[in-house]
Amino acid sequence: MSAPAFGPPLQEMPEEFSSVLCVVAHPDDIEYGTAAAVAKWTEAGKTVTYFLLTRGEAGIDTMAPDEAATVREAEERASAAVVGVTEVDFGTHRDGVVEYGLDLRRDIAREIRRRRPDLVITGDYGDRFVAGMLNQADHRAVGLATVDAVADAGNRWIFPELVDEGFEPWNVKVLAFSGPSKPTHYVDVSDRVEVAVASLEAHTAYNSALPDDFPKPDALVPMILEMGAQAAQADGVTHALVLDVVNRR
Repeated sequence: MSAPAFGPPLQEMPEEFSSVLCVVAHPDDIEYGTAAAVAKWTEAGKTVTYFLLTRGEAGIDTMAPDEAATVREAEERASAAVVGVTEVDFGTHRDGVVEYGLDLRRDIAREIRRRRPDLVITGDYGDRFVAGMLNQADHRAVGLATVDAVADAGNRWIFPELVDEGFEPWNVKVLAFSGPSKPTHYVDVSDRVEVAVASLEAHTAYNSALPDDFPKPDALVPMILEMGAQAAQADGVTHALVLDVVNRR
């Protein structure tokens, strides 16, 4: 992974929020850096919940999808518990073929209305990650749908059936994207690296199925967060999660 070129120093992300919803496509998506910030926030008493649109059933080549889904769901719950998250919900979309559209937007809007978070975090929906790596199709679909679902969640006339289900509109204050090519803010996680590594290590079966030359969690997570600190360019920050933050107030 080549180091990206960095722009001006980033702003430290304000933490004037009490509840967070992380919306991603697969088990383990949150653990590549975001979990470090989650650990910081739960330790500070903030409520963090996870919503995964798939159960990662296509993620292990040697395991049938139904078996993989069961294993990966359990691993995600264990991983979440490491960083203080007890509420983990899964959608019914199929791993690898998640389609952007009204069904996806509705499912995410429903979860936003149910959890009523101040902050929603999802993955960047561009075709490239920060270091130039290609972004996967499910990530792009879920990221873009989350952008629209945040607006949908606040409008009672979009998906009015959600009101019939008992989910009143909810206005999200802040939307943030992890893995952005142009970050705006950072979260100092210099003292949360070990717990973030442990969170990714909880994906035992998935990690074991990765290619032999794929970096191990104890190398990969620190590398990602060190790159974040380089982008942050803040005194005393050795590891950081970088985000593209949109204030919706």
